[in-house]
Amino acid sequence: MSNRQLNILVLLAVFYVAAQMLADVTSLRILFIAGLSIDGGTLIYPFTFTLRDLVHKATNKQIARTLIFAAAGINILMAFLFWVVAELPADGTVGSQVEFAVVLAPVWRIVIASIVAEVVAELIDGEVYERWVNRFADKHQWARVMSSNAISVPIDSALFVIIAFIGVLPTSVIWSIFAANVLVKSSVTFLSTPWIYLVKPPQLLHKLST
Repeated sequence: MSNRQLNILVLLAVFYVAAQMLADVTSLRILFIAGLSIDGGTLIYPFTFTLRDLVHKATNKQIARTLIFAAAGINILMAFLFWVVAELPADGTVGSQVEFAVVLAPVWRIVIASIVAEVVAELIDGEVYERWVNRFADKHQWARVMSSNAISVPIDSALFVIIAFIGVLPTSVIWSIFAANVLVKSSVTFLSTPWIYLVKPPQLLHKLST
């Protein structure tokens, strides 16, 4: 693997983990856009599917899986750290600090929903992607992204809204969040699909993965 390829891989991994973390934090806020309710994390999270595909292509399925579980572990650690900091006493001499706990203290149901949906959907995405590559090799690379995301996106959205909001929000709002999630994630998939042509599989890792 050349230095350029290694640099690209590091950046892809960083962007993937960063997008996962930002999505988990911003999912705490429910927005209302174009007549649909949507959690804030949906504005950034859809990019993780294509970023995972890029890591998969640049390395192999095993490394992509490691990245998925690493991101999940970091998100759990982040939520736990936010909880600890929110629970510890604040220094009252520097002004009111209740806002931190109000905004960033984790809602554990949403944290669990986000992480479960992310891991399950991303693993499924990887399996579909791998099957496409095994069958068609380097043909129609755009289709490997579209097909894998077409299956993983609805699964991810369904798992998230069911775990996070069933019994908490009205059914109409839950359906709206689900529809908005699928719509936004599918749109991002379509727009980000050409990214798959930006990376090439290193020959050594490509041989190890086949």
